[in-house]
Amino acid sequence: MSRLPHGRRRWVLVGVLAALVAVAATAAFMASRSERDISNADVEFVETAPPTPTQTVPEEPPPRHPADDGFTWPVYGYDKARTHVLPLNRELRPPFRQAWAERGRVLLEFTPVLCGRSLFLLKNNGALYRISRTTGKVLWTRKLGYLAASSPACGGASVYVVLLQRGKGIKGGRVVALRQKSGRTRWSRKLPSRAESSPLLDRGRLIFGTEDGTVYNLRASDGQIRWRYKASGAVKSAVALADGKLYFGDYDGRLHAIRRRDGKRVWTAGTRGAGFGLSSGQFYSTPSVAYGRVYIGNTDGNVYSFASRDGELAWRTGTGDYVYASPAVGEVAGGPPTVWLGSYDGTFYALNAKTGAKRWTRKLGSKISGAATVVGDLVFFSDLGKKSSWALGANTGKTVWKTRRGAFNPVISDGRRIYFNGYSSIFGLDPQGVRFRRER
Repeated sequence: MSRLPHGRRRWVLVGVLAALVAVAATAAFMASRSERDISNADVEFVETAPPTPTQTVPEEPPPRHPADDGFTWPVYGYDKARTHVLPLNRELRPPFRQAWAERGRVLLEFTPVLCGRSLFLLKNNGALYRISRTTGKVLWTRKLGYLAASSPACGGASVYVVLLQRGKGIKGGRVVALRQKSGRTRWSRKLPSRAESSPLLDRGRLIFGTEDGTVYNLRASDGQIRWRYKASGAVKSAVALADGKLYFGDYDGRLHAIRRRDGKRVWTAGTRGAGFGLSSGQFYSTPSVAYGRVYIGNTDGNVYSFASRDGELAWRTGTGDYVYASPAVGEVAGGPPTVWLGSYDGTFYALNAKTGAKRWTRKLGSKISGAATVVGDLVFFSDLGKKSSWALGANTGKTVWKTRRGAFNPVISDGRRIYFNGYSSIFGLDPQGVRFRRER
């Protein structure tokens, strides 16, 4: 092969260098664009409070059994829209008195659910526990599979569980319905894929996603499939419901809205916030729906708000690292509609729900992976890296309480007691001035 003349070689080299500079400049430009926060003021925002709970938190305990107050926390995120917000008309304040503790050695990644007198807690080893809400006594346990990473759902006389792996070495999951009172299996269905999507119980249907990208709608009475929807990537998050539509993200970086009644697609939206704006990050975060918007975090380090009607991007706000955490969305007296969530950069954020602007931030942890929960005017969250948890003023960001326990999703509440997940133990905590009356 003949060599190029020296002059031509020089110009070829110059051309290559110029092309490299141009590519680098383009990449830098696109990176700056992808990292820049976006806010679209024209996207619809419904200036009303999120849907009010269909139940009220009693001011006083009931006259007979202290847990017969009609209160339920039936699904992950408290309500079907997965807002993670329990509004209260009174303050729950530390110091918290430990009423009971159920100690263990297995990781507690997700919070329990609450129906009637019982908590139902699914541990990461696939064991389901029924725990007395008042005493903390374990009423029964069932080992249902090898691995789990979700909350159950409860309603009627049943509790429903989605398992990540039904057996050691088996790459398929399982969905199970059990009787709340006895723990006996009502029905069970093997899944061809792993599943870590906390199930949604709605109108006699059980809805969840799987790692092969399938969203299932099962008849809750017998587990029969009513419809299936196929996404382009793994569906690891829980599915949220509002206004007759189901919302969820996938590992292909797509956010989906489908019809509840038949699973037909309404819209999908991408992010293009990763890889210098050339690719999408992944959705592990469970979406929250409020104010005519869908709020969700992404592994590209951004928090997104989309119009729930048509998927139009309303805003994008960057954090310093992955956002695995599911947002809590709502408002506390004296403050505007807010999105609360943490990032893997160790910072906890309170964002304006309409614009995405930062209301306040606190650099407290190292890896905030689990969802925040707002109880009254306090927002609770845990940090996986430091294995610690905080309660901050939801409007102020000021620390009200801290403990060196916790890892992922920290608390649920019935308005009188805090049920707190440590790393492997669960605690019943009574706020100052509030006590559960003993069972008779």
